[in-house]
Amino acid sequence: QVQLVESGGGLVEAGGSLRLSCAASGLTFSNYAMGWFRQTPEKGREFVATITWNGDGTDYAGSVKGRFTVSRDNAKNTVYLQMNSLKFEDTAVYLCAAAPKSDPSKYDWWGQGTQVTVSS
Repeated sequence: QVQLVESGGGLVEAGGSLRLSCAASGLTFSNYAMGWFRQTPEKGREFVATITWNGDGTDYAGSVKGRFTVSRDNAKNTVYLQMNSLKFEDTAVYLCAAAPKSDPSKYDWWGQGTQVTVSS
């Protein structure tokens, strides 16, 4: 079955950095665009970043542009989110998701998430 497993979350001070990973299995990874989202009780789920199936296109939420970088390694079936200059308001559960390259807005598969906590 399809599994997306996030890792790399944790507690970090404001201004610090974290690198999240999402390892995929059970699907042909290079056939999928990948997205990162984050979720809090107050705001619900919001889009963070996305990357095309071959990595040549990315998009970011305005709140993270210039601070976060999404990348992927199709040989390792893994997508990454490098988060720099973290702010208190970046605190959330971060989830990765997979969307078929034929319809990259339709996220079919979701991970369970990894907690990121930024202390002010």
